[in-house]
Amino acid sequence: MKKALVALAAAALSSSVFAQRNFDAVQMKTTKVAEGIYMLEGEGGNIGVSAGEDGVFLIDDQFAPLSAKVMDAVKAISDKPIRFLVNTHWHGDHVGGNENFGKAGTVIIAHDNVYKRMSVGGAITVLKQNYAPYPKAALPVVSFSQSATFHLNGDDVSSIHLPPAHTDGDSFVRFAKANVIHTGDVFAAYRYPFIDVESGGSVKGILAALDRMLPVIDDNTRLIPGHGGLSSKKDVLAYRKMMATIVARVEPMVKSGKTLQQVIDAKPTREFDEEWGKFRKPEAFVEVAYRGLAPKKK
Repeated sequence: MKKALVALAAAALSSSVFAQRNFDAVQMKTTKVAEGIYMLEGEGGNIGVSAGEDGVFLIDDQFAPLSAKVMDAVKAISDKPIRFLVNTHWHGDHVGGNENFGKAGTVIIAHDNVYKRMSVGGAITVLKQNYAPYPKAALPVVSFSQSATFHLNGDDVSSIHLPPAHTDGDSFVRFAKANVIHTGDVFAAYRYPFIDVESGGSVKGILAALDRMLPVIDDNTRLIPGHGGLSSKKDVLAYRKMMATIVARVEPMVKSGKTLQQVIDAKPTREFDEEWGKFRKPEAFVEVAYRGLAPKKK
């Protein structure tokens, strides 16, 4: 298995998606979220882990070259097999390890649009990333249109599709009894988000998706964000306020015909930059918002 992972990692590194990344230096950080539920942080999207008598249930898997490290981190939690893997959306920093886990016998599940986009590949032009169609072993074996529920490890775990937001295939995963939610990239803790409009994402859709999640989030809910540290309801509300404020400022300027540079110069993110602009620069986020709110070309 290790040799196969090394070979796959080498192949993956030739892709533009993995350019200039030193995966050898990545260390996996494990955080206990609730009894039997953990968050793994490495390089890419946060991974959720449920471990118990029924086996291991995984949410997302980061990049292919990190699969061995992810598996080692899971083994430190449980000696049970990884039975299921749910993808929250189709981006490579969340599904890059799918082929490795699929070949190891893990059943992969995702929304229908994740299956479709992984099957044909695509491009994220603004990030200068190109994805070839994923091999069969990497594709979801089970896909769903609205939701899928798993009854395992003493909990009812639901993957629920959201309105188009980060992409058109976003789902959040809810552990009903443990009161834990993995949000995927619909929520990123204290960083300006990326909205992939080429993959059906929507800037204003982020607000709709958050409003879909918020009714099942209370003051005791623990949230595993797509990126960033373990979070709570107050962090989601802060994120929503930031998004709503910036959308309300950028959208009228877009509709009035202002250029991208004019909108950037207006500094619509000004009071949020110190806290939210450490990972994605304010100018880059304003460009994402501007292009996402621009009228669609016919």
